[in-house]
Amino acid sequence: MTADFTERARAYLADARDTLDRIPVQVVEKIFHVLCDAYREDRQVILMGNGGSAALASHFAVDLGKGTAAAGRRRLRAVSIVDNTPVMTAYANDLSYADVFSEQIRALAKRGDVVFGISGSGSSPNILKGLAAAREVGATTVVLTGYQGGKAIDMADVTLVVPSDDMQHIEDCHLALTHLYMQAMREVVRESPITEPGRCQ
Repeated sequence: MTADFTERARAYLADARDTLDRIPVQVVEKIFHVLCDAYREDRQVILMGNGGSAALASHFAVDLGKGTAAAGRRRLRAVSIVDNTPVMTAYANDLSYADVFSEQIRALAKRGDVVFGISGSGSSPNILKGLAAAREVGATTVVLTGYQGGKAIDMADVTLVVPSDDMQHIEDCHLALTHLYMQAMREVVRESPITEPGRCQ
């Protein structure tokens, strides 16, 4: 059993490394600049997801909002819309679960904000409706997904498709990417003059 698990562990980690190596870096960089623009213009980053992606949306919101903070510098504003259980259940009960994000986005998002959808499949109905609502209000839309991108690939301004059909590796890569963005944006915030946002290079 131990030998079998050792081989399983080696194979899993090798597959994870291979998947990370095949992520399109130019798209990774494009999303970084979307976040930079949001910070420069004091826009809000709104995050959504389901299941494990909901957990990551909350995690990423904490990393962006708290993890990048520096004394005397303006904060990067980020919020996860998966965390308000009464609001989520109200929309799910009175309308449908497909509306739990779109209705919140209509209430919270403004033109120029960034709406970030995290979806392994890229086809969750509530993510798609959330992206549509974001476009209605003039927000920039970003999606982290996998497989072939799903329907979200045609609905977002920037879509990063993790090149894998394994949901666990897709989620591994999404987490690694959000940590990359947190570290990069932390530098941007820390290098900012006290009275103005930083430059993204």
